[in-house]
Amino acid sequence: MTTHLADPDHNPSFTRGIFLGELREDLVFPFPELPPAQREDLDAILDAFRTWASATVDTARLDRDGRFGDDVRAGMAELGMMGLNIPEEYGGFGASALLFSRVFGEVGTTDAALAVYFGAHQSIGCKGITLFGTDEQKRRWLTQCATGERVAAFCLTEPGSGSDAQAMRTTAVPAADGTHYVLNGEKIWISNAGYAGVFTVFAKVPVEVDGKPKQRVTAFIVDARAPGVKLGKIEEKMGIKASDTRSVSFENVRVPVEDRLGEVGGGFRIALEILNSGRLGLAAGSSRGARRILDLALSYAKERKQFGRPIGSFEMIQRKFAVAAAECYAADAGWMICAAMVDRGGVDFSLETAACKVFASELAFRASCDAQQVAGGLGYSKEYPYEQAVRDSRIMLIFEGTNEILRALIALSGLQQPGEQLKELGRAFRDPLRSLGAIGSYIGGRVKRQLAKPEFSRVHAALKDEAESVAQAVHDLALAVEKLLVVHGKDVIERQFHQERLANSAIDIYLSTAALSRATWAIAKAGSPELAVADIDNARIFVSMAMRRTRRALRALERNQDARLKSLAERALETGSLTVETPTDA
Repeated sequence: MTTHLADPDHNPSFTRGIFLGELREDLVFPFPELPPAQREDLDAILDAFRTWASATVDTARLDRDGRFGDDVRAGMAELGMMGLNIPEEYGGFGASALLFSRVFGEVGTTDAALAVYFGAHQSIGCKGITLFGTDEQKRRWLTQCATGERVAAFCLTEPGSGSDAQAMRTTAVPAADGTHYVLNGEKIWISNAGYAGVFTVFAKVPVEVDGKPKQRVTAFIVDARAPGVKLGKIEEKMGIKASDTRSVSFENVRVPVEDRLGEVGGGFRIALEILNSGRLGLAAGSSRGARRILDLALSYAKERKQFGRPIGSFEMIQRKFAVAAAECYAADAGWMICAAMVDRGGVDFSLETAACKVFASELAFRASCDAQQVAGGLGYSKEYPYEQAVRDSRIMLIFEGTNEILRALIALSGLQQPGEQLKELGRAFRDPLRSLGAIGSYIGGRVKRQLAKPEFSRVHAALKDEAESVAQAVHDLALAVEKLLVVHGKDVIERQFHQERLANSAIDIYLSTAALSRATWAIAKAGSPELAVADIDNARIFVSMAMRRTRRALRALERNQDARLKSLAERALETGSLTVETPTDA
């Protein structure tokens, strides 16, 4: 198995650690840099892509036509973009996660639908083959994916199962002679479906466990040209219109046994690992896309005059740019550090990819709306890029797991280890005389957590106050987690108001730490804080905003109006009417 896979059972995690009050600085410091050879590769790739895109990619036309022309798809293949992160031995470029993510960001600034085409192919479509395929599978499929001869797509979602992959109904039944599986079912919202030459498909395989029939989610490589594979109509979407999105049905499709990906029952883990890759690419694309649309708004704000002066001179407009600048700074720092974790190996980066995707996708949508607002009436016109940016960016909050699901993932995963410690303590108290060591160890650790907060040792002294505020937040989060588990126990699984607060706190702590790492690196590169003022300003603004949000979220774990919120929502769901009638209509 590939060594850099996220592996929470064996590998350290920065975000899981903060739920225990730990600051794993070694996972986020020093800030990553591309080696000189990779830097040269990146510059060459970006130069070639930009030259080609400026002559070929007309994002407004793609939006109107709702499809990619042959010149666009052929150009991506000729540039080598379709094999960028496929290993060299299988015909690809073998890009590192850091280099690939930066290129993904560049594609995202060019056209959101093109980024989906690019990412659906490599980040998720054929990623399972790269990570889990046998050498024979890689040679047979990846070599064609690398050249663009076959475009890849990822088939997980079904009409009755979206984020709940375990509820899928697609089946793959072994043939009696053991040579193949018979695949039946339907998948929906499949990006690249109309272009695809190969699918990664997830289906349930019947097995027998302890004499009882069971079904286990398993992954398969499926030839898109095989008999029985049928495509639905192209979905008419709000945005990313040139992306070919369809349903795909499988009717008695014969899948050779040698095209099973991984072991029977290993599909769920494979899907999670693939989605980790997709979330990282989405974060980079969203972050860079946010910068692009706001750069356009900046130009407009300098030219557009009201009351005898440029609108960019007004503070309410300036606030939009300043906040977005700090947020883009942190978002870029977050995905870069996460990509470096992937390249480093031996690190569980699963919660960091989720955090980066949640934050960057919401940043991109906010940035598009702010840019549209700055442009005023022009922003609402199809003649200008702002309204398309709003439509295109909206899907990012849904792709690769909705942001609500990812917040639940971050919170519940973070709670797992503290919860296990408390469960172990409960067992120990049932037989205290034999468990004095375990009880004493827990109590000693609890006293330490209450009295001593973690400290940063690698943040530059110029950012001492910001580092202390983040360390305090880590300390407060760990204490709040322990109290929450004591009060609610396993019922915390149903407390999604609290899960959201914990996840938001964890996201802000990770991104604040990433911003501090980046600013510390910038100061060292510049030679002094005075020569890195822009980096320091970005870090200070972001950390200040993020820590205010975190303090509010943690306070709300105890003082909130959750019961009243739940009452309002359940009343609306029961009656089918959002709220009480307007007095004029009562």
